[in-house]
This record gives sequence, C-alpha cells and structure tokens, in this order.
Amino acid sequence: MAEKYLVFDIRACYGHFKKPYTTTSPLTYSIPTRTAVSGIIAAMLGFGKEEYQKHFTKDQAKIAIGIKSPIKKVRISENLINTKKSMNIIHERTQIKVEFLKDACYRIYFTHANNQIYERLKELLNDHSTVYTISMGLSENLANYTFAGEFEGHEVNGNKEVVEFSSVLPLESLKKGDVEYEDDREYFTETIPVEMDEGRNVKEYREVLFERNSNKIRAKIDSYIRIEGIGENIMII
Repeated sequence: MAEKYLVFDIRACYGHFKKPYTTTSPLTYSIPTRTAVSGIIAAMLGFGKEEYQKHFTKDQAKIAIGIKSPIKKVRISENLINTKKSMNIIHERTQIKVEFLKDACYRIYFTHANNQIYERLKELLNDHSTVYTISMGLSENLANYTFAGEFEGHEVNGNKEVVEFSSVLPLESLKKGDVEYEDDREYFTETIPVEMDEGRNVKEYREVLFERNSNKIRAKIDSYIRIEGIGENIMII
C-alpha cells in the first residue's frame, strides 16, 4: 500500500540536541531525535508546546531521518549569569563549554494519519513558511529548510537483497551480517528518544545506526519504505 510522504531538508549553522545525562558540559546527539523532529514540525504547524505530543505518537506520525552533510561538532564556551537577584546587576557568572553541531543538514521524511495535519504541513512547505520560527534544537540556533517535494512511499519486502539506505536505521531491525560495512566509511550508533507523553516524559528510546559522513548504508532488511521519484530507501524510527 502506497502512502504519500513530505520530504524536506532542514539546516542551520549550529545545532544542539542535548543528551540528558550531560549537565555541566552539555553534549549533543549527532542527529535530531524523533522527538525533536516532532517539535520542529509542530512549530511549523503552530501547535503549542503543551499540546503537540498527542499528535505525534508513533501510530499517527511516521518519521524517518537522513543525514545530508557530514556531522561536525565544536565546543563553544558560554557564560551563564545568575539572574535570580537582579536582571540588571551581574552577581555570579559561570562559564561552561557546550557541544554544538556545525553546518548541520538533515533530510526529514514525514507522513501522518490525520490528512488535515498532512495537508496543512504540505501547504506551509510549498509556501516556505512556518507559524512559529524553527530552530535546530535550541532557540538561538535558527534553522531554514528546503522542500524536496511530495512523493509516494511503498513498503518493500527486502527478500534479503542488499540495498542502499538514505536514512538512519533502527538497530532492532538489523541482525548480524545484515549491514555491509565499507572500509572508507564511519559508522556510529546512538540511543535516542523516539516518543514522549503529553507531560514531555520520554516513553521510548531506540538505538539507531548512521554513517557520519552522510554516505548511504548498504544493508539487507526484511521490510522498508522506498520513496518513489527520488529513489531513496528509508526506515521509520
């Protein structure tokens, strides 16, 4: 059965998707998490921070994420100021190093069970507009996007054939020997949050595999989505 997908690339000079276990020196995930992508799309649509989670559960929203430019990270010193006593007088200052993504660009594949949400996002993407300003994780990391278009996605039975994937791959879908690791490529895994409840508590994490330099991953997977028109194979996370 074919489904329509909206495909767009989001980019920013700097990005940060904080790993929750880091405190004094915040580290960033290498890719936007599914929960972060949900937040970006919700901002485009104009959903409030307190309400959008109910519209982006995994049974409603299908999201895949691709890497369009090599993942680079830099550390930047930031001054944190204690403003509890006064906004005008600096009483305490703490300097920390924050890890940022540099020149980040990711491809988002999206479809939704609610046709009104889907069509509204398509309208906004076509007009290159958003209801709220979008950012790459933090509000100061303003982002822009390019709409690649609307395409049909077909579910394919892999039949154990090796194909190239344009998206990150959920590790739970892979068995030993399914990935053809190539010598000139750099493969990494990360465990990212994929769904939150309406109280913004993480309900599920998922480990994903990606290639750091934006190369495609060759693998054989039992079932995946082929995006017609651009010939890209993806896995939903």
